[in-house]
Amino acid sequence: MPVALITGAAGQDGSYLGEALVAAGYEVHGVVRPASGPVDAGPQFAEVQLHELDLADLEELDRLVREVEPDEIYSLASISSVFQSWQAPVQTARINALSVAQLLASVRDLQERTGRRVKLVHAGSGEIFGDAEVSPQNELTPIAPASPYGAAKAFAHHLVQVFRAQDVFATNCILYNHESPRRPPNFVTRKITQAAVAIARGDQDTLSLGTLETRRDWGWAPDYVNALRLSLQTNNPDDYVIATGETHSIAEFVEAAFTHVGIVDWRDRTVIDPQFARPADPHELRGDASKAATDLGWSPTVGFDEIVTSMVDHDLAAHRQRA
Repeated sequence: MPVALITGAAGQDGSYLGEALVAAGYEVHGVVRPASGPVDAGPQFAEVQLHELDLADLEELDRLVREVEPDEIYSLASISSVFQSWQAPVQTARINALSVAQLLASVRDLQERTGRRVKLVHAGSGEIFGDAEVSPQNELTPIAPASPYGAAKAFAHHLVQVFRAQDVFATNCILYNHESPRRPPNFVTRKITQAAVAIARGDQDTLSLGTLETRRDWGWAPDYVNALRLSLQTNNPDDYVIATGETHSIAEFVEAAFTHVGIVDWRDRTVIDPQFARPADPHELRGDASKAATDLGWSPTVGFDEIVTSMVDHDLAAHRQRA
């Protein structure tokens, strides 16, 4: 039975990944923050063996790798909010970059000790490209992050490449924005879908956002988790952009969510509040996943409208349960 270790197992991607690996017959270990609370996941996730660990404690992280001796490591844990990374840049660097450095070193040491191949995939981000001069971006686009989050992810991206040159099977999946009903409420997409439901039910009057103009390449989280798995089934590690190739504005996301609950005058219900604006936020990020399609056989399966409506439907169901 293959053994997998997932950091960030309690998050959106980690929960989907844990379920998929359990279903595929893996022994799955997941790293979660101490006192992180219940995981929003299906019943199969109950078979994931969870380990509470502060990823800033690099010695403990190394100890866990030595104890579990995984065949595959999925480095997903991060401070994943760009807005939050501006509030906590040092912690963002520790979690998003230094923990990856430790995992890579632990993989190298585990290989030397056991003599067997250990594979690692790092869940990167399109934010490493910042406000790119070319669109769409691919694996050869210059890395020029515009936020502490993007900078930490860029550092981790380069670390993967450096260790790969030292015979460590390490892959970067450069993930663009991806959503699902499991997206935490501190993300703008979930904030939008929850507000749409609350306004439709009369529990809230308006939705406050930092901008409506920013455009992002939004995909379906389970698709992106599948790309992570596929990247470890190749013979040679590499870098892969994982994206849909199309963008939509925040305004389009709001309109789709509000329309789904029957609110036509969504602009009258939306307020622009500067306190929610991000410094130096790239206007548009759009990825070219041609390489992943060719090398991995990967392609997105769920479109933008279905992503938004699935999130809204989830929040409608949650509202009815509370009522």
